[in-house]
Amino acid sequence: MDIETKRGARKTDRRTRSRTGDMALSAVRGLALAFISLPGAVLCFTLTLVSVALIPIGIGLVTTPWVLTGVRMFADWRRLLAAEWGGVRIQRAYRPLPENANPWARTFGMLGDPATWRDFLWLPVDMTAGFVTALLAFALPLYPLEGFVIAAGLWRVWSDTYWYGFVPVSDQTTALYAAALGAVLLVAAYWLGPLLLRAHFLLTGAVLGSDQEELAQRVRVLTETRRDAVDTSAAELRRIERDLHDGAQARLVAMGMDLGTIETLMEKNPAQARELLAQARQSSADALTELRELVRGIHPPVLAERGLGDAVRALALRLPVAVEVDVDLPRRADAPVESAAYFAVSEILTNAVKHSGADRIWVDIDHTGGHLRISVTDDGKGGAVIGAGSGLAGVERRIGTFDGVLAVSSPAGGPTMVTMEIPCALS
Repeated sequence: MDIETKRGARKTDRRTRSRTGDMALSAVRGLALAFISLPGAVLCFTLTLVSVALIPIGIGLVTTPWVLTGVRMFADWRRLLAAEWGGVRIQRAYRPLPENANPWARTFGMLGDPATWRDFLWLPVDMTAGFVTALLAFALPLYPLEGFVIAAGLWRVWSDTYWYGFVPVSDQTTALYAAALGAVLLVAAYWLGPLLLRAHFLLTGAVLGSDQEELAQRVRVLTETRRDAVDTSAAELRRIERDLHDGAQARLVAMGMDLGTIETLMEKNPAQARELLAQARQSSADALTELRELVRGIHPPVLAERGLGDAVRALALRLPVAVEVDVDLPRRADAPVESAAYFAVSEILTNAVKHSGADRIWVDIDHTGGHLRISVTDDGKGGAVIGAGSGLAGVERRIGTFDGVLAVSSPAGGPTMVTMEIPCALS
């Protein structure tokens, strides 16, 4: 066998192992999705119906926003699994709610959102067709094994005819027919298992995905996020101006006055001149420190010089909690995207340190499918939500300027996983 033939055989073997691994992985994921789809969708669907029915007596005004927020979290989790397990990206296009809205405004604001009703229509689909496709992805690779076991002698256990598929098994010959059918089904599962899992996510995307009306709403959302970005930029400029005026500028003015006094005292009182000179030197050092802190708050030098990965690593070193940072970025993103991602990670890490009670935090950064993907996971107490006035709402607005999406999984008791995806190209 020549070298090229050996290489071809090795490639074929790798493809076979990869395909077999995909089939096994699809079966495991199908089982997990089956357990998620049926109980999760039934629970969300029932709670939504009950809560909306209680609106006329006032109880639903309090419970509906919480229930619908839970439904959105469940849908966001499925969007995340669709992207990670099936390579299917499902857009998220919820209308933003006004900050500090009362229960009435929150309830009817969420009920008036077309995306809310799309979520509601998706729940019965997920508990039926979604459950079936996920279960088939699990069952199809396992069912052929029954045919092989029957052929190995299991048919002797039954005194009457046992049906395996469309094959009636009553003796060793028909048991071998069952094994042959099992082999055919195994070959089918070899190819159809991963396709069934992808079909599950395509079905989810077909119901949850944005239609033309929601795309128009998404344009309005992007317009609002850009307006928020402009307002945030204006506020940031005012903060920089205030910090310069009250900090470094005041110190430099005082240092100039000290230098003028030193010129006067050089000959009359050299000792006092040396004392004022030391004060001026200290003032210059303090002004330089304040300027460096100000520049770091605007755009950290390590971010400009070494990119997002090293900037986040440097940020992690300053935190009082152990943070593991895993970066897989072959090249750099555009500077505005890097800046938005950096300050978004900074806000999430700050929230985790202040509120989660976590002992350990993991940050994973990579670029797949044209998207910069960042996930921050902590082992804290959980309970984080994207709500008006929360730090996560500010993060969502920040990355929304670049058409980014934010998903939060934070059950009570933890762990909390915050995932951001920002569409961008690496240069």
